[in-house]
This record gives sequence, C-alpha cells and structure tokens, in this order.
Amino acid sequence: MLQPLENRIALVTGASRGIGRAIALELAKQGAHVIALARTQGALEEIDDELRAHGQEATLVPCDLKDFDALDRLGLAIHERWKKLDIFVANAGVLGPVSPLSHIDPPAWENVFAVNVTANWRLVRSLDGLLRASNAGRAVFVTSGAGSNAAMNAYMGAYAASKAALDAIARTYAAETAETSRVRVMLANPGPLRTKMRAALMPGEDPMVLRAPEEFAPKVAAMCAPDWSETGKFYDFKTDAVKGFRAPA
Repeated sequence: MLQPLENRIALVTGASRGIGRAIALELAKQGAHVIALARTQGALEEIDDELRAHGQEATLVPCDLKDFDALDRLGLAIHERWKKLDIFVANAGVLGPVSPLSHIDPPAWENVFAVNVTANWRLVRSLDGLLRASNAGRAVFVTSGAGSNAAMNAYMGAYAASKAALDAIARTYAAETAETSRVRVMLANPGPLRTKMRAALMPGEDPMVLRAPEEFAPKVAAMCAPDWSETGKFYDFKTDAVKGFRAPA
C-alpha cells in the first residue's frame, strides 16, 4: 500500500528544529524524500540519523537563507537531480528584536526581512519552474497571526511586518499559479507552539500548556498531498479551519 506522499520530493526550510523538524519528519514518515535545509550541519545530521533509524533518507542542505546566490543554485541542483519539486514548505524564520519600532536598529530590521521575506521570494523565484513541473506542486508558507493583527502585537513590529509581507508573497504566488498550473499555495498559521522562538518571546510561559510542533505537522502534510485542492487561503491550527482572506473595503 502506497503512503500518501510516496515518491514526492519535498524541500523544507528551517528543518533542523522546532516546527520545521516536525514537518520534515512527518513528510518523510508519509513517504516523501525530504530535502532538509538549515544553517547548521550538525543539527541536520541529527535529523538525518532519526530518519535513517526509521529506514528513510534525506538530502541535507546546510545553507544560510541570506546566501541568496546559494538559493539560486539550490533550484538548479534540484533540477539536475529530480527535474521537479513536488513540495515546498517555507518554514524558516526569525523573531527579530522585541522592541518599539523607533528603537530597532536598521541592521536588525534588515536581517528579519532578509530571512522572512526576501529569502522566500528568492526561493519562489528559484523553485517556481520545478513546482510547475510536478504533477501536483504544493507550496506551504508558515505564517503568523502577527502579520494580520499587528496592532495586538506591540513591540513585534519587524516580525509582524515581515509576516504581512510573506502573506502577500504567498497570496500573489497563488494568484499567479491558480489558472496556469497545477501548483497550489497555502499559508499555515500554527499559533503558539512549544518552540524556542516562543520561549524567547514569552520566557515566563509554561511551555507545557502549549501544543507541540508534532501536532501541527500532519496538518501541513495534508496540504502537501496531491489531492489538496485549495489555494490562496490560510489554515489556522487553533481553529483547525481553512479560511479565506478578507477583501479590502
């Protein structure tokens, strides 16, 4: 009996820990060959060891997302080996400074946008042809409620602005692919999960009151399956619902 993602090729960014690690393991569990991208070789080797223990293999890509030329080369390397990409999960992101907007140093602001926004645009640019070459290309961008509720997230201006920009990129890409390809594009909002980023933001919070990334991962995997049909929408983990975006007034 075939697994749901048997023989699918999947790229996951930020795959060495937290949400990205959980998603990479879930995709592999469901049969996908995972291309795991993260900054740290050692952390990637740890996830590789776990996959091999379950009889699965991954392709490890140690890469800083701010190395934009490397992201261009990644698309070429995937083309040379597989000629296509079935799944792209844009998970990697940084919180940035938790500070009033007027106190943020320009380099810190630029770093958040380089990782959370520009890198994802560069990856879309690098991977678009590969996703279109799949018989069911799927792209899932991990977002945050901060992007649409910035007024409720004081002192998180850089992060909120970057997630709003990421949402716009994903929705634009969905609109550009909806009628011209079999690519389907979704945003996925995990809400507060038991991650290092959440702990940095809320150091006094008991992590055990939060849900684990491993609970969110199967929901993302479902959006990566060939039978997923929605595009240009977002999945909200807290309510377990797919929602549309409110039209401008």
